[in-house]
Amino acid sequence: MTRWQDLSADDLSTLYRRGDASPVEAVRGIAEHIARWEPRLHALWAYDPDAAIAAARDSEARWRRGEPLSPIDGVPVTIKENIATRGLPMPLGTAATELVPAAEDAPPAARLREAGCVLLSKTTMPDYGMLSSGLSTFHALARNPWNLAKNPGGSSAGAGAAAAAGYGPLHIGTDIGGSIRLPAGWCGVFGLKPSNGRVPIKPPYIGRVAGPMTRTVTDAALMMAELSKADWRDATSLPPQAIDWRALDIDPKGLRIGLQLDAGWGIPTAPEVADTVSAAARRFEAAGAFVEPLAPFTQPEVALGIDLFWRVRSWLDISALPPERREKVLPYIREWVAPGEHASAAELFRAFSQIAVLRDAAVAACQPFDFVLSPVSPVPTYAAEWAGPLNDPARAMHHIGFTLPFNMSEQPSASIDCGHTADGLPIGLQITGRRHDDLGVLRLARAWERLRPGPRPWPEP
Repeated sequence: MTRWQDLSADDLSTLYRRGDASPVEAVRGIAEHIARWEPRLHALWAYDPDAAIAAARDSEARWRRGEPLSPIDGVPVTIKENIATRGLPMPLGTAATELVPAAEDAPPAARLREAGCVLLSKTTMPDYGMLSSGLSTFHALARNPWNLAKNPGGSSAGAGAAAAAGYGPLHIGTDIGGSIRLPAGWCGVFGLKPSNGRVPIKPPYIGRVAGPMTRTVTDAALMMAELSKADWRDATSLPPQAIDWRALDIDPKGLRIGLQLDAGWGIPTAPEVADTVSAAARRFEAAGAFVEPLAPFTQPEVALGIDLFWRVRSWLDISALPPERREKVLPYIREWVAPGEHASAAELFRAFSQIAVLRDAAVAACQPFDFVLSPVSPVPTYAAEWAGPLNDPARAMHHIGFTLPFNMSEQPSASIDCGHTADGLPIGLQITGRRHDDLGVLRLARAWERLRPGPRPWPEP
């Protein structure tokens, strides 16, 4: 019997092209698998298997005519719920949101629909996407498939859990400080935060990107071929560029790779995490790469300045809500934003200026290297019910020391599984490239897939 949940997008595309399987079969098989998982995982929102099967029938007819819209026509996909899809509201993870149907697809959703992908569902997120957690006042508590007592991470919580659980091969999340890479790392999947502007998005914001979350690098490359297409609605997007996203072969021999194990602020790196990431670096070294230590480059005052900027921004948004809706926001977030009420204009200006300071520090630190390796998170995942690894609003950002710099510097950065703790929790390896070298990051991640020990079986419901 075909285990549809185990097939990659590349596998499905090949089967569709040969006529050995159909999109309808794939969607039905994955829906049966979701039915076994979802009552405990809570990764999905607005899940509509009937609509997905109807879309799969249309795709099936295109493949039979030999007229697929793209190589991933008919491949099931989930989309994070803060990426607009026409006709569906965007709760933004919070009970405080008024549910108004979106008038149009945001660029990432539009590209996947134009490619013929079958939208299975939206995926869950925490309130306003401001937590590295599956905790939400709107959605049921999302959990990690490797251990249901643990957190999938966030804010692309449902996407990370869905990818690890086999809810189809393609998922898309967003990332402004680690929200793709953290759940990818804690759920043991691959997640790419592209260069800022590589994937058009609406609305754009400082550091905000959309990117793929998949089980394989090849599947992420297939998604990037569609997601990176131009869309005039994002005035911050990069000019269109002809990139052969399937050209993933690279020889690590001769590459200069930096290894960073200390972020310079926040939670210290757990020994088990440092040892696992160091072992991955040694495998690259054995393959001929030159690996050198990279010293911390983020000053605590810089990170805390950015934290204050986000507190002010979020306080302004939340304080503008009517009182009855404001009270529905997660108390943890209300406590986190509270200092924003008292920040002066001078304090806000200095806080905002730290974005440029961190951008320049990250670019300068990475410049001597072709790529930089680091942990995704300094610690493994944590209790499902917590808002973050410390569960402390005063230290809400202290776990994003490795991820935050590359949102501010606009560098492509990915998370890929590189091992697990003694009790089986995934550990993510972060691979970061120079600005705009998205293909290079995918290539080194693909090289790691070949260098690393054979992966564990995926978790089962």
